[in-house]
Amino acid sequence: METKKVAIVGYNRIPFARINTAYADQGNQELLIAALNGLIDRYHLKGKLLGEVAGGAVIKHISESNLIRESVMNTSLDPATPACDLQQACDTGIEAAVYIGNKIALGQIESGIACGVEAMSNIPFESSPRLRKALLKANKEKSAFGKLKQLLSPKLKDWMPIPYKGQEPKTGLVMGEHTEITAKYYQISREEQDQLALKSHQNMAKAYDEGFFDDMISPAFGLDTDNNLRRDTSLEKLASLKPAFDKQNGTLTAGNSTPFTDGASAVLLASEEWAKANNLPILAYITFSEVAGIEYVENKHNLLLAPVFAADRMLKKAGMSLEDFDYYEIHEAFAAQVLATIKIWENDDLAKKFGLEKALGKIDRDKLNVKGGSLAAAHPFAATGGRIIGTLSKLLNEKGSGKGFISICAARGQGVTMILEK
Repeated sequence: METKKVAIVGYNRIPFARINTAYADQGNQELLIAALNGLIDRYHLKGKLLGEVAGGAVIKHISESNLIRESVMNTSLDPATPACDLQQACDTGIEAAVYIGNKIALGQIESGIACGVEAMSNIPFESSPRLRKALLKANKEKSAFGKLKQLLSPKLKDWMPIPYKGQEPKTGLVMGEHTEITAKYYQISREEQDQLALKSHQNMAKAYDEGFFDDMISPAFGLDTDNNLRRDTSLEKLASLKPAFDKQNGTLTAGNSTPFTDGASAVLLASEEWAKANNLPILAYITFSEVAGIEYVENKHNLLLAPVFAADRMLKKAGMSLEDFDYYEIHEAFAAQVLATIKIWENDDLAKKFGLEKALGKIDRDKLNVKGGSLAAAHPFAATGGRIIGTLSKLLNEKGSGKGFISICAARGQGVTMILEK
């Protein structure tokens, strides 16, 4: 069976917002509907029956168990368009594109949307096990006395909500604490991290000024630009920030790490035939992708380094070197994680120590995150993959030809890489 080519034919996102700012009162569904409606309006999809919509949010309320389908039902797409939720931490958005792309390649569907959303301002609070059990038992009681007896059984501390901390269950450390270990292990300096962060903000500010995002972002809830972007930042300002995770000896700060963020993105994928029939230009093709996991409990510095393996396997399948690309889009969860990953890819000794045969090649830093990265745009977990795919596909379309490389790390020691071609 001959597989079909998977084309990227459209993209939209809403501006990303730092937690508890512009989208403080919106939930996952409201944000995702806004991103989907922007895509539908831009590409005239009203009333269209698509093959499938897939995506997710990393953190959801119980009421959002069918988030993507419910969101689709609240747009002007044909309500018969099927939809499903999937989740792989920060790789959710790009894995949704892999899922939809594979279905197109196999001929199961002709078109689909890969999407992701995160409403960190509205994350659910956890309750204690004792309180949860008491509430369930109280619900079963027939009498008011019986209900009251169950409700009085938890201790006062059990009634206190448990806020989200983002810790890795296997280590008890948050991602920033793991990345501090990574920075020390691979000797990534504070200055290097701040320089990468500065470049990210400078590149994104320039992209906004040049109008690059004009046909990629639809305003939502009164916001029309990413509000994490700092046009006036400098190395001096970044250097003045205190460490965020290791207060005494750390190098990770609020300036070279991504904040909790709200946002949503959506990518329209299709077969060549569907794109032609619907008069949509092909921006780029998804040609290769790879997912990898890594052990990070014993080797705590490894948490966000799984893309090292994913890239190695993908490049071998593609018959390419890391130097064969016109653009590189590497998710900037933390500047230190980006720099450590690149350091391993480029250094023979480190690559071999990591288990690779040799270094994968050099990355031209002038081709890296040329329109800004996550440190500037910020990082709504499940929406970042869509942002990156959309940005890279437009870059390749404007160039007219070429290849682009994507790398996205994720919690729980996972990572996805992808190649786009025009």
